[in-house]
Amino acid sequence: MHYVSSGQGEAVLLIHGLFGNLDNLKNLGSVLQQQHQVIRVDVPNHGLSEHWDNMDYPQLADAMIDVLDDLHIKQVHVVGHSMGGKIAMAMALLHPERIKSLVIADIAPVAYSPRHQTVFAGLTSLVLNSDTTRKSALAHLINAGIDEPTSQFLLKNLQRTDSGFEWKMNLTGLIESYDRIIGWDLPLTGNDHFDKPALFIRGGESNYVTAEHRDEIMRQFPQASAKTLNGTGHWLHAQKPEIFNRIVSEFIEQNQG
Repeated sequence: MHYVSSGQGEAVLLIHGLFGNLDNLKNLGSVLQQQHQVIRVDVPNHGLSEHWDNMDYPQLADAMIDVLDDLHIKQVHVVGHSMGGKIAMAMALLHPERIKSLVIADIAPVAYSPRHQTVFAGLTSLVLNSDTTRKSALAHLINAGIDEPTSQFLLKNLQRTDSGFEWKMNLTGLIESYDRIIGWDLPLTGNDHFDKPALFIRGGESNYVTAEHRDEIMRQFPQASAKTLNGTGHWLHAQKPEIFNRIVSEFIEQNQG
């Protein structure tokens, strides 16, 4: 799996969300690496990491543990956004001895109903050939009903080839795995929980973490605390980076040792 490591100190692992790559949390990483070893990963089927036909959270959690083993890191603080937050929570529930603390950005440990059909339809209907340009690709996604900021974000996955463009991400694998990505199916008993510090940060204008998720969060993460970033949606770390970075940094500092 592709990753970058920088800085020294207690290790912090940063995990991006669906359709992202390791640059998504680069701003946070730049702040944290002043005090910490920071590892940013490309999740499988994203960025420069390997393509899997299928992926689920136990597999993804194991892949992250492999990165820690590769770097000889025994314990780590983990920060994850959206799908990356679910990977972080899976690591904590399945490998609790490896995790010091969790920061989960705008996602809950629950199954969600599908909400990316428009995105997948826009991506799969985009013809990539020698006539394709970034401008025409952007127009296509916007015409497919995807807002411009999201379209710009998705197009970061395009890479140029000799004959035009191709996707860095494994779009077919993501579509095949989508039910498991929005689901929350772990090999756990009813009593499994992570009994160490966990901070859930939600966007004030996002509908990903709501009051109805509170019981499940507290059942699985009984030490959880919560913060809301007003004036942000699902992309809270990009919309209010200074506040987000400060909250995360302070939480990790409080839970060192």
